[in-house]
Amino acid sequence: MKSRLSLMMFLEYFIWGAWYVTVGTWLGQGMHFSGEQIGLAAGTTAIGAIASPFFIGLIADKLFATQKVLAVLHALGAVLLFLASSQTTFGPIYLLVLLYAVAYMPTLALTNSLAFRQMSDPKLEFAPIRVLGTGGWITAGILVGSLRLEATAMPLRLAAGASLAMAIYCLTLPNTPPLGATKKFGMRDIFPSEVLNLFRERSFAIFALASFLICIPLQFYYAFTNLFLNEIGVKNAASKMTGGQMSELFCMLLIPWFFRRLGVKYMLVAGMSAWTLRYALFAYGNPGAGVWMLWLGILLHGICYDFFFVTGQIYIDRKSSPAFRAAAQGTITLITYGLGMLLGSWLSGRVVDFYVRTGADGLVTHAWRPIWLFSAGCSAVVLLLFFLTFSGKEADASMRGVPTEEMAEGVPL
Repeated sequence: MKSRLSLMMFLEYFIWGAWYVTVGTWLGQGMHFSGEQIGLAAGTTAIGAIASPFFIGLIADKLFATQKVLAVLHALGAVLLFLASSQTTFGPIYLLVLLYAVAYMPTLALTNSLAFRQMSDPKLEFAPIRVLGTGGWITAGILVGSLRLEATAMPLRLAAGASLAMAIYCLTLPNTPPLGATKKFGMRDIFPSEVLNLFRERSFAIFALASFLICIPLQFYYAFTNLFLNEIGVKNAASKMTGGQMSELFCMLLIPWFFRRLGVKYMLVAGMSAWTLRYALFAYGNPGAGVWMLWLGILLHGICYDFFFVTGQIYIDRKSSPAFRAAAQGTITLITYGLGMLLGSWLSGRVVDFYVRTGADGLVTHAWRPIWLFSAGCSAVVLLLFFLTFSGKEADASMRGVPTEEMAEGVPL
């Protein structure tokens, strides 16, 4: 069973890693679309994240078995991605990618829930299984980069093929029927009052606001890093970017050690500081003597993601009562990966377009230094506001008595 669930995770994140990292390069260098259009395309996953809780709460939790829902969504996704890869104008591409994101994003939570249902002790069993998902993302990036497919539509077709394979594979997974089929669905299932009451606590409200705000400059990285690296002449950029996921795995091992010494506040501060430093390194790095800055900026992904988002997930988990932990995590996901990244997609596109440059030969490039300095400045402002207003003592007190190793177990990578 562990091997079957691990393969499910590998395929799930191979699909995402195959197309999402390089879609900006294809749209920018291959299709010659604007930065705003690239940002909108990258932001489709944010819209999918916003729609995901409603879809899961109504369809997967109430009506149909999880493995069947996964099979249908991935089969539909295969068709949508293949059709998107065949388009030549932005309107149809955006619509198809948007529909795909709405179909794909719920599968992230559904694969987790299916895996949990097949485990006797998720705290011990989930992390070794989920880590194969990160392995799938890394494999996809290395494959796309080594084959030099970044500026083409082939990554979308590769993801479409993997999505079709995933759809077929899902039909072989254990039957996982809905648990809430007899209950009437309502908004309380998505946003319980017990979760909303958490926002009345000052520290939790500040944490939620900072999480929303930091996701705005975060989208600069996801939407434009691959285009940036290709444009300045970095070879095999997609493969090099997988270094971020590799550092993510390593930093996950450090979380318990740092938790004991830093506490919640300074773990979160370290994560936000890493975002600020990463963008500054990108601003001044180059493929020559400054290539170490680009490499360090990529490798900082482990601290950026694990120290902020994973620490935040642990904080939410321990602030919530057991019956409402999933709803609390879903609410913060909607705020961050949904609303925050949606706003970041629009803003990043506008900023990139503002610094576009067209040479005498008609070649379109960008002034990347001010773009990255802008995102670094945004990150620094959020960091400063959080540092001055968030109470680390209050946050640590709410988690007192929970072993640090236990808090880090089973947290998604």
